[in-house]
Amino acid sequence: QVQLAESGGGSAQSGGSLRLSCAVTGYTDSRYLMAWFRQAPGKEREGVAGIDSDGRTAYAESVKGRFTISHDNAKITLYLLMNSLEPEDTGMYYCAAVNDARSESSLPPWLALNQHTYSYWGQGTQVTVSS
Repeated sequence: QVQLAESGGGSAQSGGSLRLSCAVTGYTDSRYLMAWFRQAPGKEREGVAGIDSDGRTAYAESVKGRFTISHDNAKITLYLLMNSLEPEDTGMYYCAAVNDARSESSLPPWLALNQHTYSYWGQGTQVTVSS
């Protein structure tokens, strides 16, 4: 059974930084897509950043230049380093994963940041940014 567990959320001041982690267990395939999503109160869940097992990344425009997604292939762990945080970054952050059967050499944002792409989800970790 595939399980994802996020950690690292918390509170930060505007302009500060946080680093989220997502540990994946029970996943046996060598290829995957993984991503971070977030959901603010009263808003729909949105894709923040995605990465495939080859290290190709995709970002939402709102976080480009501020957030960095990375992974540890050996441990299948996903990270999100969030710098220059803004109050608009507040929300519940979820990691998601799916087997990657593609043969393409790129990672399009429409795929990586679409919640319907993913089969496995974590429970979420709260991020609160105050001004």
